Amino acid sequence: MSDVTSLEDLVLLVLVALAPALTYLVWVRKGERGAAEAWGTLLGAFTYGAIFATIAAGIVEIVIVGLGTSVSQRYPAPEFVFLNGNSTAGAFFLVLVVAPFVEEALKASGVVARRTSLTRLADGPVVGASVGLGFGFFETFLYGLGAFLVGGLAAGITLIVIRSLSSVLLHGSSTGMFGYGYARSKFGVPGAGSGSYYLLAVGMHVAFNALASASILLALVGVTGVAADVGAAIALVAAVAFAFTAIEHVRSVTQAADYPALLRPPTTYAKRPPAEGP
Repeated sequence: MSDVTSLEDLVLLVLVALAPALTYLVWVRKGERGAAEAWGTLLGAFTYGAIFATIAAGIVEIVIVGLGTSVSQRYPAPEFVFLNGNSTAGAFFLVLVVAPFVEEALKASGVVARRTSLTRLADGPVVGASVGLGFGFFETFLYGLGAFLVGGLAAGITLIVIRSLSSVLLHGSSTGMFGYGYARSKFGVPGAGSGSYYLLAVGMHVAFNALASASILLALVGVTGVAADVGAAIALVAAVAFAFTAIEHVRSVTQAADYPALLRPPTTYAKRPPAEGP
């Protein structure tokens, strides 16, 4: 394979991963009924998610897994097996606990970093989705690059397409919901705020990862053969459906939030004092 061909393949992988993420971003942005968030802000948030959040998450997760593995090897008790990154239990601990909490926190930091750009409640989910979609784009590109190096261009593109229909949407929707919660807190909307919506984002991430890992989970509980294949296929379809439903919900939340009344100062959300008696 020539250097020119390798460079062309690399560019193609980037474009295949980038196009769906930006398409989703355009679609979510159109959910704002009023003046849509500026493209400069959204692309900055997208870049933050793609570069800082993705790389930082990878480093933090490697450190956590490394420390956990060291602890489990130093203290080889059954209760510490889940800390060993080389074990099946450790792999699931990473996928179902470590990754959701770490990645959602780092993506959320992108929303917080752009808090001055949130001038309306509807800006929150759009900016959040931008950060998440950026994260999903770059993570998907890295996975596709790995598949490309092992199995060639077709393998890389196939994996990118599959993840673009699932994981990318999940990252965009989970951080979009955090952005909505953060905006609720910023504008003083009564009820759930940043903390609750962060946990919601983590829960969405955990649920999606559980569906995406169904084939391994089924094998662990002894399900094999045709039953395992059917179960894994159903779980994959459910994961894709979950991701699309979630991003649609983010757009619906954006549309519902974008009313002129929400432009009022935060104090207008305070409860009215009880009416005086006659």
